[in-house]
Amino acid sequence: MTTLDAAWFRTKVQDRMQDLLADYRRRASDIEPAAEPLVGSIARLVEGGKRLRALLAWWGWQGASGAADDPRIVEAGVALELFQAAALIHDDVLDRSDTRRGQPSVHKSFEKLHHNEQWAQDGAHFGVSAAILAGDLALGLSEEVFSTTADATAFATPAREAFHAMRFEVMTGQYLDILAEANIPSDPEAGLRQARTVLQYKSAHYSAVWPFELGGILAGADETTLKTYRDFSTPLGMAFQLDDDLLGVFGDPSLTGKPAGDDLIEGKRTELVAHALKNLEPENTQMLNNFLKDPQTSEHTVEKMQVLIESSGARALVEAEIQRLGEQTYQALKELPVAEEVQSGLEQLVSGLLHRQH
Repeated sequence: MTTLDAAWFRTKVQDRMQDLLADYRRRASDIEPAAEPLVGSIARLVEGGKRLRALLAWWGWQGASGAADDPRIVEAGVALELFQAAALIHDDVLDRSDTRRGQPSVHKSFEKLHHNEQWAQDGAHFGVSAAILAGDLALGLSEEVFSTTADATAFATPAREAFHAMRFEVMTGQYLDILAEANIPSDPEAGLRQARTVLQYKSAHYSAVWPFELGGILAGADETTLKTYRDFSTPLGMAFQLDDDLLGVFGDPSLTGKPAGDDLIEGKRTELVAHALKNLEPENTQMLNNFLKDPQTSEHTVEKMQVLIESSGARALVEAEIQRLGEQTYQALKELPVAEEVQSGLEQLVSGLLHRQH
């Protein structure tokens, strides 16, 4: 392997994460064998994924002269992937989403376990309760691993502060996301601002900005360097999440692992939807609004809502914004004060993220 082999790093993060979770599975079984599925659900979830956050931390670490094969950045990558697992588990509960990566979501897996074992009381409640605990456990393990890693560097305090800021932003963004589904602004412009705020703090920052910055902080990057990191990672994170919103409405289930139009079924008030609600004629605006409020009882289909959104020009607007943010990302990438090998690795990563199939 070479010192800048992203596939090698992905494997190292995966192996270390599964070793850690295997240890916790044994510890759970030692308490009571029936407790093992709590940890096992996390281990199964993290078998998949792009490792975006871990990779960005790795490149941020190397950009600040950290050695590519330093075990501390592997540990930081594990912490970020466990943080992502916690966010996904809780997000699926909040969104009432049945699938994740083509498999039953964690709460649905526990609901199925309850059904198969013919246990007492409400299986759906058991599933949600177990998933909340699994998400809490993943979040706790993430904090544990990151704290130990930060303590092994000379920059524990700023690293911890950044990690805590990331966690607070995600929780706040998640709340604003569910609030947007309940407290719907009558002003379309307010709806757009609301959607952009959720996009930034629920997703974009923790998907790109904080992981890249955390890698740099752990390796001792100064504030001037970190500013250039943010100039690069902010438009990247925004573009990535906007693309995810397109996938949530128009994506191929075989690629997304989610049902077609899953964001519409979940009533998500994304920036894509906000543009549509602003641009549609009043009758169609009401039709889309009513569908989002209660998709299960609507007389209209997901396909009909997809056509409405496309006809409003919202898809074209979001695609144009992704293009603009992508160009901004590439320009900022050229200005990063990092080695050529790091720039090349980041360029490959960005290209893969911004050219996904819908």
